[in-house]
Amino acid sequence: MRATSIVFAAVAVAFLGSAAPAEALAPKVRIAAAYELPGRSVYPEGITADPRTGHLYAGSFADGTIFQMTPGRRVARTFIPAGADGRRTANGLEVDRFGRLWVIDSTSGVMVYDTRSRALLARFEVSGTGGRFVNDLAITRDGTAYLTDSVRAVVYRVTREQVDDAGERPSALRPHFDLSGVLDPHAPNAYTLNGIAADPAGRYLLTADMTGGDLYRLDPETGAIRRVSLKGADMTHADGLELRSGTLWVVHNVSNAISRWRLREDGTQARMERRVADAALQLPTTLVRLRGSLHVVRSQFDKGGPLGPGVPQRPFTIASVHGL
Repeated sequence: MRATSIVFAAVAVAFLGSAAPAEALAPKVRIAAAYELPGRSVYPEGITADPRTGHLYAGSFADGTIFQMTPGRRVARTFIPAGADGRRTANGLEVDRFGRLWVIDSTSGVMVYDTRSRALLARFEVSGTGGRFVNDLAITRDGTAYLTDSVRAVVYRVTREQVDDAGERPSALRPHFDLSGVLDPHAPNAYTLNGIAADPAGRYLLTADMTGGDLYRLDPETGAIRRVSLKGADMTHADGLELRSGTLWVVHNVSNAISRWRLREDGTQARMERRVADAALQLPTTLVRLRGSLHVVRSQFDKGGPLGPGVPQRPFTIASVHGL
């Protein structure tokens, strides 16, 4: 879910094109701070919502702190402190239907917590000593989690049974999809797979190549990998994805943009309906839709973070975006 490699600072902002008449008549997009994250160097990266409780959770890429946000309270509270269980970062987050919070550490793998007790339930780690950057995850309706690796260009899988059977020792993350031979050629140090989303019906997954600008459809049953036909634009700088009822929202990090797409029912084609770019998004890394509103992470990675020097605007915030 993030563009951490400095290579992205040198990539030109994607061409946005001219506004179509229908877009010109669309309602104005409103961006405002919804929640404040306490701390001077938070640099948030991931976000998720628990639809059962209305709580949102965000993670700090800088130190791994997990924040909990409650509707009606402006300032988030610390849910899991920095450094807990040896975790150094917090990237992709997801709450599954069993009340478990999944937290990615990009340098190692993923940890699974009980949202009630905050106890660590399971830990899964990438094997070997080679480069890796575990980035984002999606969970299908049967409780299976799929996680992208932006360096290895693979998607790992963790089943519900593996979580239930996990002991105190870390378990290995196993690749289920390998896209290294499918993606267009990239520079050796380029980051590739980033955001991932699951079709609510369980038929497919979607994951974006943030450097190549492509979107891929993954079939959990057959293992098939297919490039999605994109109409109207590509997905350069695509970071977090959110899929609801045939609509796909995509944040484009260093472009400071969010795009909205209409998917064909089988997930093989996506047509861009609208795109909004605004510096107020402060280098967005991902988003979640809860009760009709989009909540967007303002990472500020380019303000003294991993993508550039400078001083961030404090406090760090989660934005609400309406009209898109």
